[in-house]
Amino acid sequence: MTGMTSSARPHLNRRLAEFGTTIFAEMSALAVATGSINLGQGFPDTDGPEEIREAAVRALRDGRGNQYPPGPGIPELRTAIAAHQQRRYGLAHDPDTEVLVTAGATEAIAASLLALVEPGDEVVALEPYYDSYAASIAMAGGRRVPVTLRPHEGSFRLDLDELRAAVTDRTRLLLINTPHNPTGTVLTRAELAAVAELAVERDLLVVTDEVYEHLVFDGAEHLPLATFPGMRERTVSIGSAGKTFSFTGWKVGWVTGSRELVGAVRSVKQFLTYVSSGPFQYAVAEALALPDSYFEEFRLGMLARRDILAEGLTAAGFEVFRPAGTYFVTTDIRPLGEKDGFAFCRALPERAGVVAIPNAVFYDDREAGAPFVRFAFCKREEVLREAVERLRGM
Repeated sequence: MTGMTSSARPHLNRRLAEFGTTIFAEMSALAVATGSINLGQGFPDTDGPEEIREAAVRALRDGRGNQYPPGPGIPELRTAIAAHQQRRYGLAHDPDTEVLVTAGATEAIAASLLALVEPGDEVVALEPYYDSYAASIAMAGGRRVPVTLRPHEGSFRLDLDELRAAVTDRTRLLLINTPHNPTGTVLTRAELAAVAELAVERDLLVVTDEVYEHLVFDGAEHLPLATFPGMRERTVSIGSAGKTFSFTGWKVGWVTGSRELVGAVRSVKQFLTYVSSGPFQYAVAEALALPDSYFEEFRLGMLARRDILAEGLTAAGFEVFRPAGTYFVTTDIRPLGEKDGFAFCRALPERAGVVAIPNAVFYDDREAGAPFVRFAFCKREEVLREAVERLRGM
């Protein structure tokens, strides 16, 4: 009987049975094993501003944050987040009751959904979606209802009629991501106004993931959904320092919203990580106060990288959807005579020494996502040029 368990039931909670090791872990391991250039997982290959890194070192040495910080986050960071929302978007938040610091945006998403969704509630999410959305909805016992962004004239667009049709009497919440990962779509003012009208009409809560807020291109504009009529009191907005300041390992994210919504999310967050990232919170507070020139230089630097990768992928034979936001490029592999993104990405390291991510992992409808592959351009320009050369020689 050695090795037998007392139950035939699987060890993993059945709500999570469909979620194994993430594709990011698999592809990053493949990159290491083959010595490939990793354009799969979205992390920069250089650190952010030196003065912000030094601010973290200073906090460590001064003993600030080495012990448990306050549960909602240190006052300096909550004040800086509120000031950022006010300065950029005209959104006023009480730093004591309407701002919550989290262990990155991933915890913010999980805590928000666990707080606001009960078993049987439907959550409408834009598909393709970041993989933690599906897992967090499942952990909350909710049912995800995808609304698919579809290719149209060089970008992926939201069908507002499809969104409206997805809402039922069981819908509790809309989960919106703009700028959108992985497609690079930035929802327009008209689209966001329609989302807001629907949420108000059907009395829905909205969780909006805005971690790429500072990475918009080609005249696109990031407009927080909370700024639209009727949305301030029903929207949980999620931000992150990792994507904006290129310190993804620090895991500093945040939630802003009404006192009631943030209080609900805080009630869950305290039993997930309790607190995190102590000294880094002091550094991020300083980062958010950087002048506008930093954010513009950061955006222009990523724009240049986007163009290197997009043009190189086009030359290599991919159909390229040039993103209006984020630091990802989605491609269609069918012009290369391929149709299975999983098989393509698993073979690509051996064929070309480059790693990418199959978009199908972000879809419930795997067939809809099958021919699409995502590449990250948050890398040094010389790395992107080398990756492009390898792909052209494929």
